Amino acid sequence: MEAKTIKILFIGDIFGKSGLTAIANYLPIFFEKYNPDFVIGNAENAANGKGLDEEVVQNLFSNGFDVLTTGNHIWDNWKSRPILAKDHRILRPMNYPSGNPGFGYYVYSLKNTNSSIGIINLQGRTFMNTIDCPFRAAERAINDIKTKTNIIIIDFHAEATAEKISLAHYLDGKVSAIIGTHTHVQTSDDRILPNGTAYITDVGMTGPYNSVVGLKTDIAVKRFLLQTPHKFEQATGDEHISGVYLEINFEDGKCNLIQRFFYPEFKKERK
Repeated sequence: MEAKTIKILFIGDIFGKSGLTAIANYLPIFFEKYNPDFVIGNAENAANGKGLDEEVVQNLFSNGFDVLTTGNHIWDNWKSRPILAKDHRILRPMNYPSGNPGFGYYVYSLKNTNSSIGIINLQGRTFMNTIDCPFRAAERAINDIKTKTNIIIIDFHAEATAEKISLAHYLDGKVSAIIGTHTHVQTSDDRILPNGTAYITDVGMTGPYNSVVGLKTDIAVKRFLLQTPHKFEQATGDEHISGVYLEINFEDGKCNLIQRFFYPEFKKERK
């Protein structure tokens, strides 16, 4: 590791069995390419498409993740709750009302350095549950984390593009990076904002792309055609990994580089 640069990988929404397959097959490629100091993954859909369980958690940590973030679907699996309550390496959105188990942010030691990194997990409110304000929640967490480190990464799990971009401008210069999750479709707007905060609206999905954002295509189509509930079934196959690579200044916490990746690339030509 260069003395003044922290190298971070953030892997987008890991979805079900295909997501775990993509991690096993492709994450080592990016370990070799980037040699990261810290690895974060959003895992709210990692256990068969809904929440987390102990087996999946151990799988992901054994594959090199340091921290797992989540989102609204973490609550769909009751096995997630005791995991959230006991393990600070697994975060849930901090702006859910008090009384819910788990940690919304935490400060972690960086291996082989004297520094640390703060990770904040937030959830948006537009087209989602009307939970506490993510903007005010972020401010509270940042004020605490800043007493320990200038390096702060936010996973903003939100539906609306405008809400994500608004938070990015609101916090530009106060955090190192804001990484959008939830929509499962990677956006091409990865950039560094004027005051040094890296941003992408959505980092994308790691999992099955022969699907509708992870769901079997025939079931998703029926939901739209018939406007009635149909059983949730995760898709499998056509695995890809989606994420971003960050280089952050060791001293001031500003981001020097953000680079998105998606692998294997989609076919662009019919043969």
